[in-house]
Amino acid sequence: MSDKIIFFTVAFMNDNKLIKNKIASSTQQYLDIAEIRDDTIIMCDGTLRAVIMVSSINFALKSEEEQNAIVMAYVSFLNNLDFPLQIVIQSRELNIDNYISILKQKEKEQTNELLKMQTAEYIQYINELIFMGKIMNKRFYATIIYNPMSDKQKGFLFKLSELFKPANLIKMNEEKFLQRRRELTRRTDNTIAGFASMGINAVVLDTQSLIELFYNTYNPETSANQKLVDTSQLTINS
Repeated sequence: MSDKIIFFTVAFMNDNKLIKNKIASSTQQYLDIAEIRDDTIIMCDGTLRAVIMVSSINFALKSEEEQNAIVMAYVSFLNNLDFPLQIVIQSRELNIDNYISILKQKEKEQTNELLKMQTAEYIQYINELIFMGKIMNKRFYATIIYNPMSDKQKGFLFKLSELFKPANLIKMNEEKFLQRRRELTRRTDNTIAGFASMGINAVVLDTQSLIELFYNTYNPETSANQKLVDTSQLTINS
């Protein structure tokens, strides 16, 4: 397996009968993603994407001076952008199954009956709190885009061919990829510096994190019970 190229594939197994009776087509054909490679998303049209996870700040708890400074820094950040930037907020119901499992294990290990009873009551309280309150977990992402060819330069036939071109047939040579990735990295570094000026931390998602992000997004129910293996253990069929 090449450690530089990891193809992003997601298999939906919702209907086993249909899969047995029909030749299952890859979900890859219906996604805009051609491959995920070296912490970079390569789209079917040849453009690149980098995704950074961004921390949050409690704006309401800041003083008026701090709020004004953050707003001015944000305005300056937007004015200095010379490339497309997409900000995405992903909201999911908080999953504390692992935490509950740890508490149940602690409950079993307790030798003091009073502590064991209190642990059980605490577990019940946490479960009811999550169920009734529907506590949501929010994550913030910024997607940096690099398009070597603007849409205005693309002809109608070129755009039409992109619609019918299978993602697995699109491969980018190493030299072209590295050239485009350097420009994408420059934009990513500028974006992280811009967030830092507002007191916001940001980190670039690596290949494993990107695949897990899309896997969890496209398979919210499956991913909760079946975790994705590490990319170093994946194999690619030639």
